[in-house]
Amino acid sequence: MGGAVPLGMKDAEFQQLRDFIYAQSGISISDRRKYLLENRLSNRIKILNLKSYGEYIYYLKYDTGRRQELPRLFEVITTNETSFYRNPPQLAVFQNIVLPRFLDRLRKSGKRSLHLWSAGCSTGEEPYTLAIILHEVLRSELINWDVRITANDLSEAVLHAARRGVYSEYALRTTPKEIVGKYFIEEAGQFRIRQDLKSLVSFGQLNLNDRVQIKLIPRSDIIFCRNVIIYFDDAMKKRVISAFYDNLVPDGVLFIGHSESLHHVSRTLKPQHHPGSIVYSKVL
Repeated sequence: MGGAVPLGMKDAEFQQLRDFIYAQSGISISDRRKYLLENRLSNRIKILNLKSYGEYIYYLKYDTGRRQELPRLFEVITTNETSFYRNPPQLAVFQNIVLPRFLDRLRKSGKRSLHLWSAGCSTGEEPYTLAIILHEVLRSELINWDVRITANDLSEAVLHAARRGVYSEYALRTTPKEIVGKYFIEEAGQFRIRQDLKSLVSFGQLNLNDRVQIKLIPRSDIIFCRNVIIYFDDAMKKRVISAFYDNLVPDGVLFIGHSESLHHVSRTLKPQHHPGSIVYSKVL
C-alpha cells in the first residue's frame, strides 16, 4: 500500500518542483496550476510508495529510478488533447497555398525531396494528417518524391500510441468522412491508419529544451509546432523559436497554434496573413 499523501503541496515543494520541471523541459508552470499539479501527481506518489511531495522531489533528483520516472512526470504535466484535421482553416492554408508553393519551387529546381517536422506530435494525429494531405495533393506523383515527416514529443507514452496508429472514432471527430474511408481501416470500432501513410512518418522522443537534440533534426521545409509553446515562458519561447529558425531552410515556414503568437518573441520569422491562419516565414 502507498503512503498517505498530504492533502496539499507546500509552497516550498511547489517551487522546487516547478523549478525542476523548468530546468528539465523548459515547461513553465504558473501559480494557478499548483492544485492541478498536486492533484495529478498524487497517484504517482502512491504508486512509488512515497509519503509526501518532498519525497517525490528527492526521488526525481537522486533515486536510481529517476530516469524512468521523468517521462511519467512529463505525461502528467502536459495535456495531449488532439484530433485529426484539427483547426481546418489552418490546414486548408497548408494544403491549398503553402504546400503547392513549395512543391512548385522544388519541381523547378529539379529537387524532389520535402521534409516536414511535427514538433510536439502527441499521439500522432497531426503528422498523420500531414501525411494524408501530402497524399491528397501529390496523388500518384508521390512515388517520385522523397517525402519525410519527422514527428517528436517529450512523452514516450504518446509516441508509443502514435507508432501503433490505431484511433478511436473520437480522434476522427474533425475529419472529413471521405478521408476516413480512404485512409483508415476499421477494425472492431477502432480505426487503423494505412501502412503507406505510417511509412512517411518517423517518430522519436525529443526535448525542445535540448539544443543538441534539436540540431540532429534534418533541415525542414515546413515546421508544425501547434499548441506547444503555450507551456513555455518568454525566455524558453525565444530559445525554441530561434532553434526553429536555424532548422528551417531559406523561405521555410512555421505553423503555430491559431491562438498562439510570436509577438514579442521573434522578429526573424515574418508573419504572413491568410484567411484563418498566420504563417511565419524565414525570409532572408
